[in-house]
Amino acid sequence: MRSQTKKLTHLWLMLAIFNLLTWPLSGQETPQGWPDNFDWQGHRGARGLMPENTLPAFLKAMQFREVRTLELDLAVSKDGQLIVSHEPWFNPDICTAGPDAPDTTGRTHKGHTALYQLTTAEIRSFDCGSKGNPRFPEQEKTAVYKPTLREVVEGIRLKYPDRQVHWNMEIKSSPEYDGILTPPVEAFVALVVKELRSLGLGSSVTVQSFDVRALQEMKRQAPEYQLALLVENLNGVKENLKKLGFTPAIYSPYFKLLSKKSIRKCHDKGMQVVPWTVNDVNDMRKLIRLGVDGIITDYPNLIEKVSKE
Repeated sequence: MRSQTKKLTHLWLMLAIFNLLTWPLSGQETPQGWPDNFDWQGHRGARGLMPENTLPAFLKAMQFREVRTLELDLAVSKDGQLIVSHEPWFNPDICTAGPDAPDTTGRTHKGHTALYQLTTAEIRSFDCGSKGNPRFPEQEKTAVYKPTLREVVEGIRLKYPDRQVHWNMEIKSSPEYDGILTPPVEAFVALVVKELRSLGLGSSVTVQSFDVRALQEMKRQAPEYQLALLVENLNGVKENLKKLGFTPAIYSPYFKLLSKKSIRKCHDKGMQVVPWTVNDVNDMRKLIRLGVDGIITDYPNLIEKVSKE
């Protein structure tokens, strides 16, 4: 999902007031569990513990039995492969060019090396794990590259052949990315649909996006897949659904945007509610009391504490 720090700074004052009015009181009873079908999701695998959106991160998330779904982001390489990456470029805060990295002159966008301008082989020459992430000091530093979607799915299948795994995949499209950082949205979606069908993931997949165009195109090209609308604004459920033009299976907002009333509205429309990105045990407990259907977290190791403390 997009950066909470940069994108939501202007909302904090309003959200503070909003939360005082809608958040459950801390003295209320702590939940002693959650429904069997509750959807605990490992955000970018387990970003708090391993380098994000890498095979080691997804394997780490799978070590926690409560995790039902692996959440990840999709970009596209020059040779048309789906690359698992939050940004469609190399984030200099966490990635460095290896000794075999290509000359990126003329292959950058606003100073960042664009994945869409590099082949899959060239992308593998960048290290996105040894540097660590200053926002996640517990993250283990390890040399690792941005994998393809196929590498991740096949790697998980190989390690956990008998485990039922669900996937939540974000299409990282945006009007300003079209033809520059990603293919045009119709072509991007077509690549996603082709690969999902080739991998035979079927009903185990949810496709999510902030870009309503991507969800509209997914509905048109492949109505068999479950869709989730990502939300980071204060427009409310009604206005966000109006912009989308249909009711998706899942409404997935930043967690501080939720109230018991908004969750009820979603449930009344037949949508599940799965907020992002929740990294505090008390917040997890409060959200469960409010009635959410799942939680996306960078720290799947915290899940067992939710009902124990």
